[in-house]
Amino acid sequence: MTNQSSQNKPKFAVLGAGHGGLAMAGHLAIMGFQVNLYNRSKQRLWGVESMGGVTLEGEVEGFGKIHKATTNIEEALDDVDIIMVVVPAIGHGYIAEKCAPFLKDGQVVVLNPGRTFGAIEFKQVLSQNNCKADVIVAEAQTFIYASRTIGPGQSKIFRIKNSIPVASVRAHLIPEVLKKLRIAYPQFVAGDNVLKTSLDNIGAVFHPTLCVLNAGWIEDEADFQFYVQGVTTSTALILEKVDSERVKVAEALGIRALTAREWLYLAYGAVGSNLYEAMRANPGYSGILAPKRLKVRYITEDVPTSLVPISSVGKKFSVPTPTIDAIIDFSSILLQTDFWSIGRTVDKLGIQDMSLKDLRLFAIGEKS
Repeated sequence: MTNQSSQNKPKFAVLGAGHGGLAMAGHLAIMGFQVNLYNRSKQRLWGVESMGGVTLEGEVEGFGKIHKATTNIEEALDDVDIIMVVVPAIGHGYIAEKCAPFLKDGQVVVLNPGRTFGAIEFKQVLSQNNCKADVIVAEAQTFIYASRTIGPGQSKIFRIKNSIPVASVRAHLIPEVLKKLRIAYPQFVAGDNVLKTSLDNIGAVFHPTLCVLNAGWIEDEADFQFYVQGVTTSTALILEKVDSERVKVAEALGIRALTAREWLYLAYGAVGSNLYEAMRANPGYSGILAPKRLKVRYITEDVPTSLVPISSVGKKFSVPTPTIDAIIDFSSILLQTDFWSIGRTVDKLGIQDMSLKDLRLFAIGEKS
């Protein structure tokens, strides 16, 4: 990667300087790519600005020089080829609005990750804001790094995932996206289409449900292992119902979604005759502690941008999702937030009047 000629190397903008964005910007820079780093507030940029880049430790070590760190989105997008959006999924619409006036033909936007229907939302918001640029909007199924900010302009990368499916609105453009992305990231692979990457969002199954079912323990002082002690034979039954409803919504769209058990086998080699046994057989979950409060992204992000769109699309295509709906309702009560009103519903996604054929034509680009 680092011996590619500068003429062949894409230039990157990383939007978001949180745990993920800082790691991505630093790693890209260490690999020799030109990187602009954008953040809405200046506070997260001052360390990068003062040092001129990002210092990484962990799986990647070194100093990555950042070409431009800025709170000006126009500056960040200027003369770049690939725009990596690394903000919580609830901010995708906001970023799309900010980007719309300044995008140029041929640029590729990648949501890291898209959660559920993130690329569709981003594309629709661009259209609503009269963006005329011919850009490709894509989404990753999950985030490539496990990382944490450890200081101003400093990040630790604990792990880089081996295989990350990526898909674009207009699925025939996926090879073009991969051709550009894999110059930097050979880990990205074809994700079939954005309906598939969206509905294979396993975090939608595990994160909110386990938070709701373990709410009392989370608010207690005691530490506990989220995916081990938090998953009992009883809580796993609820997880299986949430998972089953997600898979049925996917089937209604003509998509074969991975079950949670299949995903555990593919991702970790964990097997079991039921979801409880498969999760207990996964050594990767050992030692991961539960959050200390309920106001965490497992609820504030995963409910409105993962569960709500699954439920909303299910209702549109007459697929009942009573367990998912209950988790959304309980989350709304626990956090005193109406997640139905702020979430990605079919109305907000602009697909409420689309038939299944229309939706697949829009998202996948199939011929009629």
